[in-house]
Amino acid sequence: MTDSVWVNTQPSRIVRIAKVLILLAVVVILNSGGGWLAHQVNFQLYPRHEPMLHMIILVSFGLYTLLMTLPFMPGIEVGLTLMLFLGGKGVVLVYICTLIALSTSYAIGRKIPPHLFARLLGWLYLNRARDLVLEMEDMSYNERISFLQEKAPSKIAPHLLKHRYLAIACLLNLPCNALIGGGGGIALIAGMSGIITYPRYLLLIAVAISPVPITIILKGAI
Repeated sequence: MTDSVWVNTQPSRIVRIAKVLILLAVVVILNSGGGWLAHQVNFQLYPRHEPMLHMIILVSFGLYTLLMTLPFMPGIEVGLTLMLFLGGKGVVLVYICTLIALSTSYAIGRKIPPHLFARLLGWLYLNRARDLVLEMEDMSYNERISFLQEKAPSKIAPHLLKHRYLAIACLLNLPCNALIGGGGGIALIAGMSGIITYPRYLLLIAVAISPVPITIILKGAI
């Protein structure tokens, strides 16, 4: 009887590990690809390319916005390159592009049907999380808040839920946050959650992403 149980359960463990490894591989590839693109931009932005400089800058801002919108992409490297290269004007443009990118990710998250995300969780054998998402699918904003407060699995989770906007601000400024989804991934999940209102979210990101631009402007003014 023991052998039969082992035979039935062992393949599912192998499949589960394989799927997690596939997901990790995709994350690593996306992260590495974004880093390579950032390095290419850093390499090309030099005054000797003056005839092509405006086009390079335009493409770089478009690339930065795209990288910041997509999950697991280290777009901040491109943003820092543009801010340091262009000075004060670059800082303002990068700030605006960041707002656009994180707002776009949030909007995409709001449009993703919860049952599709639940399928991904089910594919990864995260059945409890899948059931949680499906149960919240038809709930209103207040119902989701109350439901999550009741279902939160630890003592820390209810506090994070209560201070969710502050938690998002901390995650956006966390070093190497590309490993947990980056700005685009964090914004995407914020939109999908249904417990983050856009006006407060916009105010949140407007403040949360301001320290680096302000620091660069102040250093340039000294």
